[in-house]
Amino acid sequence: MTVPHTGPLAAPRTPSAVDHIAENFVATSVELSPLDATHLGLPGRHDDYDDFSPAGWEALSRLRRETLAALDTAVAVDDVDAVTVEAMRERLGLAEEVYAAGLDLAQLNNLASPLQAVRDVLDLMPTDTPEDLATFAGRLQRIPRALAQWEESLAVAASQGRRPARRQVQACLEQARELADDDGYFATVGDLAGADDHARHRLEEAAAQARRGYAEAAERLAARLADSPDHDPVGREIYELCSRQFLGARIDLEETYAWGQEEAARITAEMAHIADDLSPGASVAQAAELLDQDPAYRLDGVEALRAWMQETADEAIDRLDGTHFDIPEPVRRIECCIAPTNSGGVYYTGPSDDFTRPGRMWWSVPKGVTTFGTWRERTTVYHEGVPGHHLQVAQTAYRSDTLNRWRRLMSWTSGHGEGWALYAERLMAELGFMSEPGDRLGLLDAQSLRAARVVLDIGVHCGFAAPAEVGGGSWTYAKAWDYLSAHSTMDDAVLRFELDRYLGWPGQAPSYKVGERLWLQLRDEVRQREGAAFDLKAFHRRALDIGGVGLDTLRRAVLG
Repeated sequence: MTVPHTGPLAAPRTPSAVDHIAENFVATSVELSPLDATHLGLPGRHDDYDDFSPAGWEALSRLRRETLAALDTAVAVDDVDAVTVEAMRERLGLAEEVYAAGLDLAQLNNLASPLQAVRDVLDLMPTDTPEDLATFAGRLQRIPRALAQWEESLAVAASQGRRPARRQVQACLEQARELADDDGYFATVGDLAGADDHARHRLEEAAAQARRGYAEAAERLAARLADSPDHDPVGREIYELCSRQFLGARIDLEETYAWGQEEAARITAEMAHIADDLSPGASVAQAAELLDQDPAYRLDGVEALRAWMQETADEAIDRLDGTHFDIPEPVRRIECCIAPTNSGGVYYTGPSDDFTRPGRMWWSVPKGVTTFGTWRERTTVYHEGVPGHHLQVAQTAYRSDTLNRWRRLMSWTSGHGEGWALYAERLMAELGFMSEPGDRLGLLDAQSLRAARVVLDIGVHCGFAAPAEVGGGSWTYAKAWDYLSAHSTMDDAVLRFELDRYLGWPGQAPSYKVGERLWLQLRDEVRQREGAAFDLKAFHRRALDIGGVGLDTLRRAVLG
């Protein structure tokens, strides 16, 4: 099942019966999910939301079952088809397992649940024309209904014994109240209309409804707190399912847990060495403080941050294209943006299917933060941009000559995507882009966090014994905090948010570091097999051309 290289000048591949199944799945998916339509840049109901009620989740399940049944009788005509069939069976079949376990109905956490998705999609909506603004207002008006449907699903999940942990309910409650506040996100939506008073009035009325929706959601969440358990771990059985969902691979959890501890210790030792080089006798924390104070690494103001992001991303594209990667012309464009929210996260959104909306890197700057240290963040730009997510996602989207829309736009797997992005950070260091000690320490600090959360996520949720450095025995929140804060120099407020994320979104956070590990193993296997003929650029192209399939499927497709 080795996928042949197909360059942008190759003759388009004739769509097969398998492609038609995949295309039909995408078309129906975006009918059921206006959020997907907006994220993917496809035609759809962009003034509406998904049905987050139990009926909505059942409709998605029915589509997956029908598609899986169609695949059972489909005949793969080539290697591209073979990958599509395997990948769709794995992704859709696993989604059915998640649905059967009741996890869809129970979605509630501090980062990736309907509460956040309802607001986040607004960042991707155009607001240039009166028609755009009308669509935007229409979606705002439907926020109360979307959040009420979400609550309906949460109530059913609770009746089935799946109640969200108190910590996650409290986090969502605070977010909902912030969005409903007079000075929250919706307070300035009317400004999008510029001098158009009619559009401004409509937007402000719609924003008031959106705020009402979040205020009502906050009231429901406050009531839910009383019945929310204090217990965070989901248990081994659910965790194994979540791990497979995010990796597209089965791993030995005990072995990975031990490896995570070894990796965290290795990175800590390397960071200590660099800190001593920067200032003899300095600890990592002291070295970080020195770098924060160094004018060479300092940016003042969010516009300076945005400009530096753009300059760094553009430089990487210019230097990598034609040497280590072949970057198609539409993919050479990335927009770096300051997000309208204040969570502190950095994230990437892919281009629309036709590339009229480019891939974008977003920085959500916390309120009051006005200075930034590039030594921490250069590796982040490579992670989100090129050769990280932007190259990976946009290059796949570009391959309409060979891949159907499901392969190009919907087969994203976290372990593949986030694992590649971490691999991309490491690759940039290997290629000499982070030779400065400060940049190297920033890379390792980010890697240290990713290794620590492998340990935390698996250990806490599966009930494994805590590491000796935090006292061994059973994991507690205090031990988790001690372990995380010992392995990162990030701000305490950010780390608290991160820890709550791991507790409420099991299996996702380890997919970065574990995914990187599986990417590195695959590269080593191909290098060993090909010997002196191994070409790194060709390996990257071959692997990325397959698209964001699960990591087990990727390995079989590359190795044949």
